[in-house]
Amino acid sequence: MPTLLDKIWAEHVVVRAQGRPDLLYADRHFLHEVTSAQAFDGLRMAGRTVRRPDLTFATMDHVVPTDRNRSRPLDDPVAEAQLEALERNCEQFGISCLHMAHPDQGVVHVAMPELGLVLPGLTVFCGDSHTSTHGAFGALAFGIGTSEVEHVLATQCLPQARPWTLAVRFKGVLGTGVTAKDLALAVVGRLGSGGANGHVIEYLGEAVQGLSMEGRMTLCNLSVECGAKAGLIAADETTFAYLEGKRYAPKGADFVRAVEYWRTLHSDPDAR
Repeated sequence: MPTLLDKIWAEHVVVRAQGRPDLLYADRHFLHEVTSAQAFDGLRMAGRTVRRPDLTFATMDHVVPTDRNRSRPLDDPVAEAQLEALERNCEQFGISCLHMAHPDQGVVHVAMPELGLVLPGLTVFCGDSHTSTHGAFGALAFGIGTSEVEHVLATQCLPQARPWTLAVRFKGVLGTGVTAKDLALAVVGRLGSGGANGHVIEYLGEAVQGLSMEGRMTLCNLSVECGAKAGLIAADETTFAYLEGKRYAPKGADFVRAVEYWRTLHSDPDAR
């Protein structure tokens, strides 16, 4: 019987050919200033444009100073050049960008969920390994390389070999002072730094269901530390409560219908 990964994957295969990776559709493509500049240069050199700028969202986060001073230009000329390139590229290709002074600006793995851009059942790609964070919402989310960033920008699709599945089940409830990071470290300690290579981990069990959305994001974020491609947690009432009212989440009757569908996105009890 199908796993959660099976269900999401089946909904997003655009082309399947013998002996080749599946071509997956990208529901969301997130960008930041470090891994996108060369991808945009590749588009310009090939005379291509961005296929779906409305599904592409950028934020400045990796080189943004952590103190209160957000004046430009930055003291670091390389960092300033990266920010300028992102600004220029987003303006040219019509992509929404959370600039340093934007009130919604933040780390890409946090700012985008806070806006309701990550929803259960979506595919989410970003040029950052910890894109696995978004799996906390029941989305298939993983990091991609700069050449893959260019491919998604140009086609809104990504060639991808199907990963293996791995279930990690936490029984019982968390004791006082035990956090999602402790769960993640337990997994890494058990599997090793490469023990989940080529797999998508689905986290199950009472302890996972008891986590807040922030805790679930932490757990999925750290999936890559044991080599996993992504982490997944099926959406539930905690997920729905977090998403309701978010700017880009469905509203009203659309939200009700969305929740009905999201409830179907879980691994079957006898899934292997």
